[in-house]
Amino acid sequence: MLNKKITDLLNDQINKELYSAYLYLDMSTFYLGKHLYGFASWFKKQAVEETEHADKMISYLAQEGAPVELKDVAHAGKSYKDLKEPLAFQLEHEMYVTSLINKIYDAADEANDRRTAHFLDWFIDEQTEEEKTAAMLLEKFNLLAGDNRGLYELDAELGKR
Repeated sequence: MLNKKITDLLNDQINKELYSAYLYLDMSTFYLGKHLYGFASWFKKQAVEETEHADKMISYLAQEGAPVELKDVAHAGKSYKDLKEPLAFQLEHEMYVTSLINKIYDAADEANDRRTAHFLDWFIDEQTEEEKTAAMLLEKFNLLAGDNRGLYELDAELGKR
């Protein structure tokens, strides 16, 4: 049975993963409004992934006999001043999520809960990939700043995901 601190942290993280999904759907609709359908599709797929992350945590808590608490998801709507801002915010957000996963891992380590630590290994690997991908996307965007043809090609590339 999981200790209360780890159960609470995982339940909080479920909420953060669902918030991330909501945030990425918001970014998707921003790009839809700009007729950048590749960017919109890419962020919509990111939203689906975040929901899958929450589902993994829900399944783990259930498997461990711990209660699952689904909480209200905060409003994710943001206003973006330009096409770059959501990309920069995504990287910042992924770094924040990594810090939250690390906090749960530290609590599992402190509690000598190797099963939870092992479960979190997948999330640590996933966050490494998420940060790398977000940084690469922002870098590509920066390289193409002001080049409409490059933006069109990047949009097409993202739409193939």
